[in-house]
Amino acid sequence: MTMPSFLELGVPARLADVLAADGKTEAFAIQRDTLPDSLAGRDLLGRGRTGSGKTIAFALPLVARLADSARRTRPQHPRGLVLAPTRELATQIAATVRPLAEAAGLRVTTVFGGVSQRPQEQALRGGVDIVVACPGRLEDLMKQKLVFLDAVEVAVLDEADHMADLGFLPGVTRILAATPPGGQRLLFSATLDRGIDTLAKRFLSKPVSHEVDEASVPVGEMTHRVLLADDADRKKTLVHDLASGTGRRILFTRTKHQAKKLAKQLTSSGIPAVDLHGNLSQNARERNLGAFSSDPADGGVRVLVATDVAARGVHVDDVDLVVHVDPPVEHKAYLHRSGRTARAGAAGTVVTVVLPEQRRDVKDLLRKAKISAPLEPATADAVEVLVGERAPHVKPAPPQQQVRQQPKKAGPAAGAPRSGDASRRRRRRRPQGGQGQQQGRPARTGGR
Repeated sequence: MTMPSFLELGVPARLADVLAADGKTEAFAIQRDTLPDSLAGRDLLGRGRTGSGKTIAFALPLVARLADSARRTRPQHPRGLVLAPTRELATQIAATVRPLAEAAGLRVTTVFGGVSQRPQEQALRGGVDIVVACPGRLEDLMKQKLVFLDAVEVAVLDEADHMADLGFLPGVTRILAATPPGGQRLLFSATLDRGIDTLAKRFLSKPVSHEVDEASVPVGEMTHRVLLADDADRKKTLVHDLASGTGRRILFTRTKHQAKKLAKQLTSSGIPAVDLHGNLSQNARERNLGAFSSDPADGGVRVLVATDVAARGVHVDDVDLVVHVDPPVEHKAYLHRSGRTARAGAAGTVVTVVLPEQRRDVKDLLRKAKISAPLEPATADAVEVLVGERAPHVKPAPPQQQVRQQPKKAGPAAGAPRSGDASRRRRRRRPQGGQGQQQGRPARTGGR
């Protein structure tokens, strides 16, 4: 089935040209279904899983309607607002919105925690048209009267179900309540449970609902494999093998410590890797994501080791393989992790590494995720098929402690104290009995 072009859906030519320059000329299903309504200014409830193309689906009407508006942006009073659950997703959304906004003469900034708020304050005072924000930091700035939402004409809530999972809905409710009731509101979520339906009823006015079924999501062939490792040592070897191919791959672990440790182990064994988890500063996150997104010929890396912080909101093209090093606890996490590959029509493989004691839990996990994949032994042949061509090993950089070592200066013979050292040691020696007073120094008390 041929999808309509963005121009045929009513997207302004200057915005369609931006997408065309990035190789995007035909709309995906969720864009085809929602754009006629959202461009017309209607409130909208969109349901579709990650990878369905919803960022462009809301970025286009957000920019187009603000560009056509007769109102002007005042400092600290943005006219467009996008709420996202994580700073990774906020950064990705801003990267999609910004070139469209620039083509329309609009300015965009991000607002999230974990970084200094001063640049965000400066951007807001300078007058930005669109704010892409996480709820926590945005509320902080609202309380400090550094931003006001009374001029918001278009408000977007992305991944509302993830907002609910993280406990953000009360803050989201307060934020949306601060926007004018007559503005356009676009809400996107994979599900409508956990209070999202209540949110939609309160803030959306006569919304049009669009749901993208799994069959119409632009997913290439996603192959699921479940490999049994006999023990922890075999699992370690298997994971290193899976990480050694030439394509991009994301390895998911359950904890931050495991992600950091595995990335170091891979790098030291000749497989450059970066980690992504909640303990990293924003600069470190951006640096590591930038390295993972870059060509290895330009200093990039092929392997990202991540916790579930990367299961949503991290959109990197051409991820060939997703490895569940530690199977997730619940099936939603499995689906979101797996959704990092086979995106926008590309093919990809998902491998779950299972220890014998995890068999029953993983079978239950796959059943709930509606994934059919038999548990199979991790044979050499199976691994070779999954890994494909292996990337050349890269010699790791020397450890930092080697850099700090300095040549010893010429001095007294080994074991001989330097001038003054012996007397200093004698002065520092703890007095015994009343000897301290014999030297004319009163014994110290705790009152000093």
